Amino acid sequence: MNDDDEVDLLVDAWADRIPGVDFTPLDVMSRLRRVALRLNDLRADAFRMAELSSWEFDVLAALRRAEPPHEMSPMELSRATMIGTAAMTNRLENLAERGLIVRKANPKDGRSNLARLTPDGTTRVDAAMIALVRLEAEELSLLTNQQCAQLAALLRQLGSGS
Repeated sequence: MNDDDEVDLLVDAWADRIPGVDFTPLDVMSRLRRVALRLNDLRADAFRMAELSSWEFDVLAALRRAEPPHEMSPMELSRATMIGTAAMTNRLENLAERGLIVRKANPKDGRSNLARLTPDGTTRVDAAMIALVRLEAEELSLLTNQQCAQLAALLRQLGSGS
């Protein structure tokens, strides 16, 4: 029985074409890319169940993680989501129109406003997160708890660049 997957076949083909090159990085990174694509699909499914798009989830999740009353300035949200301020303004307008946030004057700065999560926004972002965690747990069920912890540690190290 042959347990080779598509990545094994890809790496083997390159090794045949360019002998003497260590294709271990391609082996690892190609697998990470495939996992990332699968994660994008899981995220989209979870967000769709809560009737949210990915960008809506990102903004609502940033607000939800903030201390009660779950409000942030557009600048804080831009930093938290790595989205430009102009795009954030547009996103906040759309979320307000859907009733997922409310906007109010910032008492600390009369020139700006704050975005606050509404009860409907809270319900939807929580539902999306619960669905996402459930779907991710199903994906990770192939691994033991120890393997998950080891993988998380390895990815943390890889993600930190050290």
